[in-house]
Amino acid sequence: MFSWLGTDDRRRKDPEVFQTVSEGLKKLYKSKLLPLEEHYKFHEFHSPALEDADFDNKPMVLLVGQYSTGKTTFIRYLLEQDFPGMRIGPEPTTDSFIAVMQGDVEGIIPGNALVVDPKKPFRKLNAFGNAFLNRFVCAQLPNPVLESISVIDTPGILSGEKQRISRGYDFAAVLEWFAERVDRIILLFDAHKLDISDEFSEVIKALKNHEDKMRVVLNKADQIETQQLMRVYGALMWSLGKIVNTPEVIRVYIGSFWSHPLLIPDNRKLFEAEEQDLFRDIQSLPRNAALRKLNDLIKRARLAKVHAYIISSLKKEMPSMFGKDNKKKELVNNLGDIYARIEREHQISPGDFPNLRKMQDQLQAQDFSKFQPLKSKLLETVEDMLANDIAQLMVLVRQEESQRPTQMVKGGAFEGTLHGPFGHGYGEGAGEGIDDAEWVVARDKPMYDEIFYTLSPVDGKITGANAKKEMVRSKLPNTVLGKIWKLADIDKDGMLDDEEFALANHLIKVKLEGHELPNELPSHLLPPSKRKITE
Repeated sequence: MFSWLGTDDRRRKDPEVFQTVSEGLKKLYKSKLLPLEEHYKFHEFHSPALEDADFDNKPMVLLVGQYSTGKTTFIRYLLEQDFPGMRIGPEPTTDSFIAVMQGDVEGIIPGNALVVDPKKPFRKLNAFGNAFLNRFVCAQLPNPVLESISVIDTPGILSGEKQRISRGYDFAAVLEWFAERVDRIILLFDAHKLDISDEFSEVIKALKNHEDKMRVVLNKADQIETQQLMRVYGALMWSLGKIVNTPEVIRVYIGSFWSHPLLIPDNRKLFEAEEQDLFRDIQSLPRNAALRKLNDLIKRARLAKVHAYIISSLKKEMPSMFGKDNKKKELVNNLGDIYARIEREHQISPGDFPNLRKMQDQLQAQDFSKFQPLKSKLLETVEDMLANDIAQLMVLVRQEESQRPTQMVKGGAFEGTLHGPFGHGYGEGAGEGIDDAEWVVARDKPMYDEIFYTLSPVDGKITGANAKKEMVRSKLPNTVLGKIWKLADIDKDGMLDDEEFALANHLIKVKLEGHELPNELPSHLLPPSKRKITE
């Protein structure tokens, strides 16, 4: 009796089975989240519906910054080749949004043709009209970097009198559309122009809720002295702190991202280290793309749920016959109270609610009588998706990551420092002496030998206890000294001979000079007498 109840309950508890993360995201969105969005007019308030191309496209990097901060030059630097439509200059030269993507032949696809291509993730940009589409192109070219990622170049953000001239389309809204769909947002600043204009401030606020994707690049840092650079960096952090309302500090990379000689080379090592960190961050995007899409779907589902509660609450409060206009004004003015009530009744975090002022503006143009009342089944379906199906997709994400552990961006500037003597840190720290014919530790071995023979060696070796007395004088933590011991005790007999002791002291010096220790001992650091043991 009532067996159908049990069947329906089981169906809800058993998550769907998917072959790939991309396929799973598409199915979940179309079958479980899209019906809720359509029922409560989510697309009119927030973001257009997602399409298959949004789930299948390569990771995208969005470059944003005021004019002449080096956005187009940055792309040129990554690709190590020019791309169609590229224009570089000191004034606002890039007047279009340019999607730089992989293609078999070089060419430009204009915006109106681009938004009807189902294989490209740009179809919903059609809503921004011809004024935008005439300023949107796709530059295609064969390039190894673009096999893994796509890059979006944007018009320089205006300042001064220029920002009073209308672009003819909602620039901040377009950037917000891209921000929802890209994997990384890079804000570029010029070390000489730190002022954040009104338009730039508006853009950064439009990127709110995407702080996890944001990175900041302080470009052209080779044009100022070290002392000035410190002041500029501090001023930038202070300016960002006023606009980006998060307690966490956004990661800022300092450097000079073009292929010309450094004007002031004093901070060359710093620039190299920062560049490597930024490159590693960009290179990780293909590996983390599925997780990013999953994360964005969860964020979208949470917003759609809150939106459904808001719309249904407004519908519930509306009179059935008279006084609709006055009631609508009252509800819009008291939207903050409605937010607070929904927050209490449904235990929803305040951070999940849409911007109050923006929502009030959008509601002014809506007919509240066409809003739908609360439909529990649609909300339960989304709750079930978040509780069960997403958990299964998380497992699938990890499986896909483990099967493709080496998936990363290759080619262009990413290849330049991977191999050979120009790799970051080559010939420094533990890498010192890598190309020398003689053992690098031998230079200081006479000094280490003097200490060695004061530690009561027996049969040419000192005990671990005696070695420890000397090694702790470095004041390094035991965890670090333990790693040094493990690297230096090559024959694993729990004792050190004179060569192993010299090696241990060399590694202590490497660490004290601020370098990292290797996980395995490089071949050039092996003592000459031990090289046959390890072969």
